Amino acid sequence: MSEAREKRVKRDLSGWLVFTKPYDMSSTEAVGKLRWLFGAKKAGHAGTLDPLATGILPIAFGEATKTVPAVQDGTKVYHFDIVWGAATATDDIEGEVIATSNVRPTREALEAILPQFTGVITQIPPAFSAIKIGGERAYDLARAGEKPDMPPREVEIDALSIVEHTTERSRLSVTCAKGTYVRAMARDIAEALGTRGHVGGLHRAQVGGFTDADAISLADVEAVEGPNRDALLRPVASGLADVPEIRIDARQAATIRLGNPVLLTGRDAPVELDEAWASLKGEAVAIGIVEHGQFKPRRVILAHP
Repeated sequence: MSEAREKRVKRDLSGWLVFTKPYDMSSTEAVGKLRWLFGAKKAGHAGTLDPLATGILPIAFGEATKTVPAVQDGTKVYHFDIVWGAATATDDIEGEVIATSNVRPTREALEAILPQFTGVITQIPPAFSAIKIGGERAYDLARAGEKPDMPPREVEIDALSIVEHTTERSRLSVTCAKGTYVRAMARDIAEALGTRGHVGGLHRAQVGGFTDADAISLADVEAVEGPNRDALLRPVASGLADVPEIRIDARQAATIRLGNPVLLTGRDAPVELDEAWASLKGEAVAIGIVEHGQFKPRRVILAHP
């Protein structure tokens, strides 16, 4: 490690970076690199993206890490390629070919099958995934030569459409909820069409309220010097776009910051909410619930230093 890196002072920095992850970089590597570039004490990401995938990997710094679950629970949009005619051990281009087929679906046949994969569907996750089986990660068992018994799971698919189609490869776009395995979807679509297939390319275009339109690349970050990089960050509250907002005054904010509940008044004040966040002049104060007309904080967001 260089002397310059050793002496770098870590800062109390809070906010979201809508990072567009490049190909062949792991999510953990992305967090480590950006944490170092920003000199942040604390950082994390909202939803792992495979090294072979590209696209939106929201990076949370400081107090924004408290809003990570809200972003992870948000809607996801993926664009993915299905390579027809071959199944692989990993259901993507990284694995060895384990089965082949000469069948190549027409666009019409593909279009006709998509409704079967829309709505609430059941998936069997890929063997090479981070799901724990008997306390072990499935991909560790698979790499050791075992065949883990992957339990089926229900996932929700809001929309599925064809972007491009050729004899050998098709590109689809899917809007889905948390927990969806696109690799499993590609595998299952191919099998439903009487052929084999795997993911040949994967791009995440949206996570919650963060989209490609907001994305910042590693080159964009490195092009900005030192503390000026802070201008690239979005406020902590941007991670709560899909959560009901409760607007409060300064006195209520002071009470909430001590971890105490406050009574919500006004004609439109909610009585019960399973999840909500309190805001003061647009800034996040706390995440909590509304119960019997009171906002009860569960996680307090510290004020910006």
